[in-house]
Formats: sequence, C-alpha cells, structure tokens
Amino acid sequence: MLVLNDIIGSVNDEDIAEKLHHHGHHDRIEVIRMNVADTARSRQKVVTDKGTEYGIALSRDKRLYNGAVLLMDDQRAVVIRVNEEEWLRLSPVSTDAALELGYNAGNLHWRIRFDGADLLVALEGPTQRYIDRLSGLIEANRVTVVQP
Repeated sequence: MLVLNDIIGSVNDEDIAEKLHHHGHHDRIEVIRMNVADTARSRQKVVTDKGTEYGIALSRDKRLYNGAVLLMDDQRAVVIRVNEEEWLRLSPVSTDAALELGYNAGNLHWRIRFDGADLLVALEGPTQRYIDRLSGLIEANRVTVVQP
C-alpha cells in the first residue's frame, strides 16, 4: 500500500488541470470519495473508485479538501472528492425552545449552522439518531423537523 503524505495542489491549478485533462483521456484518474468530517483526519486508509488502497499521512498543518491532488505521475493521478454534506433542519417554535435546542446541540457537540430561526445540524450518521436525541422537544411540539 502506497502512503500519500502531501497535497500536490488543486484540480483548479492551471498546470495540474492540464495534466489531469490528459490523464482523464486515458482513464488514469483515481478518485477518493470522502465525507466532510473525514477531511480533518490527517491519517487514514482509503480506497479509490478503482479499488486501489492508499494510506494518507499528512502533517497536521495540512487539511484535505475537495479537488486536492495527492499523487500525479505518468501512470495516474489521485484526487479527493468530498461528498456533499447533508443537513437536518430543525425549527423551534419559540425563543425558549430555540435556547433549549441550542443547549442540546451544544452538549451533543453537533456541528451546526443557522438559517434564520432554523438550526441546521450536519448529519454524520443516520438522521433518526439525531431525531431520537431530541424526541422530547419534538414530541412536545417545541421543535419541528423540516423535511427537505
């Protein structure tokens, strides 16, 4: 297993894009698909879309991102593609419900963002697991789960 320990650049870099274009014509681009949460991990084992196993061992000051190129030689190129992140939208019915929802999300260390009065939770597991943790608020009609 080959260990990749550097980010060569981005698919958007002019010189890399040109080489990738050539590799693409010869089906020599391997893609590593990963979730957003995995981009923060500096050490991991991965498998490309072509079934090749690699180890990733980056220094702690480097972070993976969508379009990062980890390997480029005459035989192949290895590119990171980050899956689109899914969010659970929760709508509190009042200010006190919003405070309680925020308190719970913080205690559970969920990654969140705000959209108006709604709280969006980054899904890093099954949706039902998140809903179950808030069942008291949901069953009391203090928070509504907004379907996409």
